Amino acid sequence: MSTAFILVVDDEPDIRQLVSEILEDEGYRVETADSAESAREIYRKRRPDLVLLDIWMPGMDGISLLKEWRDTNALIGSVIMMSGHGTIETAVEATKLGAYDFIEKPLSLAKMLLTISNALRTSQLEQENKGLKRQVLAINDWVGSSQVMQTLREQAKRIAQHYNRILLYGEPGVGKQSFARYIHEQSTRRERPFIKTNLASIGQQDSCKLLFGSQDANKTHYGLLDEANGGTLLLAEITELSLSCQQRLLSALQENRFLRMGSTTDWVELDINLIVSSSYDLADDIQAGLLSSDLYYLLNALPLVIPPLREHAEDVPELLNYYVNLLTAQDGLPYRHFTLSAQNFLRNHRWPGNIRELRNLVQRLLILGTEVEITQDEVEEALGAPVPVYSQELSGTPETLFDLPLRQAREQFEHDYLVYQLKQADGNVSKLAEQVRMERTHLYRKMRALGVDPKKYSR
Repeated sequence: MSTAFILVVDDEPDIRQLVSEILEDEGYRVETADSAESAREIYRKRRPDLVLLDIWMPGMDGISLLKEWRDTNALIGSVIMMSGHGTIETAVEATKLGAYDFIEKPLSLAKMLLTISNALRTSQLEQENKGLKRQVLAINDWVGSSQVMQTLREQAKRIAQHYNRILLYGEPGVGKQSFARYIHEQSTRRERPFIKTNLASIGQQDSCKLLFGSQDANKTHYGLLDEANGGTLLLAEITELSLSCQQRLLSALQENRFLRMGSTTDWVELDINLIVSSSYDLADDIQAGLLSSDLYYLLNALPLVIPPLREHAEDVPELLNYYVNLLTAQDGLPYRHFTLSAQNFLRNHRWPGNIRELRNLVQRLLILGTEVEITQDEVEEALGAPVPVYSQELSGTPETLFDLPLRQAREQFEHDYLVYQLKQADGNVSKLAEQVRMERTHLYRKMRALGVDPKKYSR
């Protein structure tokens, strides 16, 4: 289990030693600094979860150091100020600068331990509450009493206890993010941060800096590895990292340490669970030159596959009731219930959008409906005409394309065009790249975005 990291900053050696020994006996990991300059160096190497900071020190005092951290946006963990000559004005100033609390010397060890415990718990709650409104609807996407879901939950529990490199597969909408959180909650790191990001929304130029952070002579920018240190990091679309950045991540995972961008000497110890999620087989990206094979094999020791909703359709009624209850309680929507015929109809629906589609359907029906009962006719009307799915071959004709929005029509045409060309190339991507005059890396990305699987057309 990863324990909290505490930095003790005090110019008195006896206090540093005493506090350090007590905190280590309590199970914390502790480092000490005798000055603001020394504290600054330690803080740069690894962000502490909490700092015990003396106010009166030679050179830069504690208040000035706290202000520096705040002004440079480096203040992330909790800070507890200590002083033997404190005043109410000093305590108020420290609190305004972002300190969690103020304790007087000589230290009451019982009060100090209680204050530290409360500060760490408050920091944890703040992290858990970030983006909570966006996560609530997804937090229990693993609802379901089917044998499929029971087996999946048991697998997740075993993996969470024994593995810290996990590859999570599943179609879009199956709830990969929420299941990653479930794995985190079953691990020994459940009290530590859970950090997530989709690299596709960032782009290669910025993703490496976002992941590793950066450092120059005067400023440190903490990255995702810093934020997740001691906890769990979920990365989606890992191929959006450049190959050089993938190699940097591989080295960090193998050596359990890393350098921020721009740094050559300040190694940061790394202790995380890494979960990488994908909606397709990442092995395909190795051949395309998008993914480091060494990184893939490190992550692929024990892949976990979340099945699509159509493979456990018996859970649909339970999921429908779950989201009705959740949305009525959370958003104040009027309560409605699905008739038996509506539930049976939805059990036979293909759910191309999986649980995300089901949740959105429930929300739409609660908002737009006026009767208490949700009938099969209402469900069929809400589902409407099938939305064009790009995995369907040559489904668009010139006439029907004219009726679509421009972006959708363009994507449908590109899909059908690539399928046609793939058939001519017998599924050979190198030959296809020559035919359509596209670089293979971009071609693979385009096919993935449009749902075109070249393996279906190989002979």
